Amino acid sequence: MKQYTVIYERGPRNWSAYVPDLPGCIATAKTRAKLEQQIREAIEFHIEGLRQHGEAVPEPSTEAGAVKVSR
Repeated sequence: MKQYTVIYERGPRNWSAYVPDLPGCIATAKTRAKLEQQIREAIEFHIEGLRQHGEAVPEPSTEAGAVKVSR
């Protein structure tokens, strides 16, 4: 099992997510919970498509973190 970093972004009316290690793998949803389900399905679908086309599946390499600043 592989673990990919997912970037979540809240918009004015919905949430969106993308996977830096899988270019073009994105999802949107009204709630964060629904988005987590959608991006999981998108990752699986994306990897399946890469394999069907004989392309290499990129290994997870991106890491994300959060940094607090005073201003």
